[in-house]
Amino acid sequence: MLTAGIDIGSLTTKALIIDEDKIKGYVILKSGHLFEEAGNEAYKLCLEKCNLTNDDIKYIVGTGYGRALISFANENITEITCHARGVYYYFPDAHTVIDIGGQDSKAIRIGENGKVLDFVMNDKCAAGTGRFLEVMQKALNIETLDMMGKLSLNSRNPAKISSMCTVFAESEVISLFAQKKAKKEDIVAGLHTAIAKRITGMVNRLGRVQEKIIFCGGVAKNVGVKKALEQELGKPLYTPEDPQITGALGAALLAQERYQKKKKI
Repeated sequence: MLTAGIDIGSLTTKALIIDEDKIKGYVILKSGHLFEEAGNEAYKLCLEKCNLTNDDIKYIVGTGYGRALISFANENITEITCHARGVYYYFPDAHTVIDIGGQDSKAIRIGENGKVLDFVMNDKCAAGTGRFLEVMQKALNIETLDMMGKLSLNSRNPAKISSMCTVFAESEVISLFAQKKAKKEDIVAGLHTAIAKRITGMVNRLGRVQEKIIFCGGVAKNVGVKKALEQELGKPLYTPEDPQITGALGAALLAQERYQKKKKI
């Protein structure tokens, strides 16, 4: 049985198709400003990639920032629920999920079968998110976000970043670099440490931190942020092969469950 999950995030849109419990294929695109078009395009490309047509898909679940705009979805489910379910697919023994996306961050406590027990979400401020890192990348004239993460691993004296507000932090970073008060790698490491402290505070609000902690979302591809989080939490973080697709995967898995329930009615 083929089902699909569409996750429209603020920066990227993901479409994924599964057959029972096997991932057939997925597509990741930039969301841009037209979220509905991004969802349509990602789904279309995913169908083509899997050599399928829309008639082959039994049920579609939409999730993410722009889920209400996925007009062709059978149902919409929150990204909290979808991320938890997607993480459970990879890590059935997961205890906590950290998801850092384009414009928000989440700490989720999960139980048996990937059920959400509690969560903390920051969607009021871009501090510590993918958008925040993009701004800092440009301010420091670093070519890519991947390079930003690797560069921070060379730091021996991380700079102290006093503000996590995107506007003020950008000015602080430019000043530190322009006045040669800190090396580029130390500034980036300082930013990663500041992000890690902020996220650790969210995780701690869920209660005692236990293993296994899963790190997903686009920022999970940044090795510097992962290292900083591990240092702050004092525990290892585990990451899916592609940490950007857990929301879409969870949506596709939930689509299977919803379709089977409807068949029984």
